[in-house]
Amino acid sequence: MTDLATRVSGRDPETGQPRTIVIQDGRISDIIHGGRDDGLWLSLGLFDLQLNGFAGYDLNARPDPQAVRDLATAVHESGVSRFAPTLITASHAAIIDALRAIRQARDGDPLVRHAMPFVHIEGPHIAPEDGARGAHPAEHVRPPSLDEIDAWQAASGNLIGLVTLSPHWPETEAYVRGLHARGVRVALGHTSATADQISAAVAAGAMLSTHLGNGIAATLPRHPNPIWTQLAEDRLWASFIADGHHLPPETFKAMLRAKGLERSILVSDAAALAGCAPGIYDAPIGGKVELKANGRLEVVGTSFLAGAAVSLTFGIATARRMAGLTLAEALRLATINPRMPFNFPTLAVGAPADLLRFRLGEDGSLVPDTVYVAGRPYLLNP
Repeated sequence: MTDLATRVSGRDPETGQPRTIVIQDGRISDIIHGGRDDGLWLSLGLFDLQLNGFAGYDLNARPDPQAVRDLATAVHESGVSRFAPTLITASHAAIIDALRAIRQARDGDPLVRHAMPFVHIEGPHIAPEDGARGAHPAEHVRPPSLDEIDAWQAASGNLIGLVTLSPHWPETEAYVRGLHARGVRVALGHTSATADQISAAVAAGAMLSTHLGNGIAATLPRHPNPIWTQLAEDRLWASFIADGHHLPPETFKAMLRAKGLERSILVSDAAALAGCAPGIYDAPIGGKVELKANGRLEVVGTSFLAGAAVSLTFGIATARRMAGLTLAEALRLATINPRMPFNFPTLAVGAPADLLRFRLGEDGSLVPDTVYVAGRPYLLNP
């Protein structure tokens, strides 16, 4: 070991009691009960599995490597230690360009490499219909192709770790099995698939429902429909956007109860306009979009959302309010659970020192104080 040990103290969200985490060489070397109690809390770092952009930086606008690095810094300053940069439906060339920029940004900075362990491709193999397609551009929706995934992996250095698709395509089963054999996880989303098509995809290896309850037709049959099938499928984890716009409180609460806290994940689905001022913008996701004063981001002239415009810390506080969760339960959905399907270590000796030290506002909001990324502190409220 070469670095001097750093001690970080804060209240354990599970017990409310102070604890101290010792960091050395970017990893946790000890976890000690007790320590200084200044009213701040200390948890495992947040991990966002679905982030398209933030603070004006857009992964879907053919970014250069420096923009990707700047995005990572902005994400850390929002309270998040690690995230999966997410690319939506686009032309083959645009996806390749974005993947190359992400690869170059990671290659040039070990902290960026740690912060972005893999890329999430959301599309382009989704349902083409309005509603289910969401804000994804219809002209670039296309069937699954293992040749295309191999080209993506060649461009990115095998960075793709998660792909979201609709399982209605005839090629789905072979494609899912092919991704599984390549070590890529598969999620279901933006779909109008039947129960049999969903079940076949799960049997082939799909393991997650992407932002369940969204990316689906506005009007559905009472039953069966894709939401019921995915809620009832115990082999599927489910991610949810808890921004107060994507899901009403009673829907979110019922879905959490159906999936169980042990199989539920919070994601931000943040777009580049997250953290920006209200107004009308031209955006790669959705085209002409409006960011309203209440944080709702929608395609102009429609009721369709164009991603989210809030941070994952905001989602944790909103999830607590909507579903009556404890602080520890809400944090689990954004810290431990996103790591589990990918076999990433959580809070243990030897694990990367990805931590969040925060205070609670009077309204229940999470106010980040310091974010640790592989032991490096980002002091947010000096």
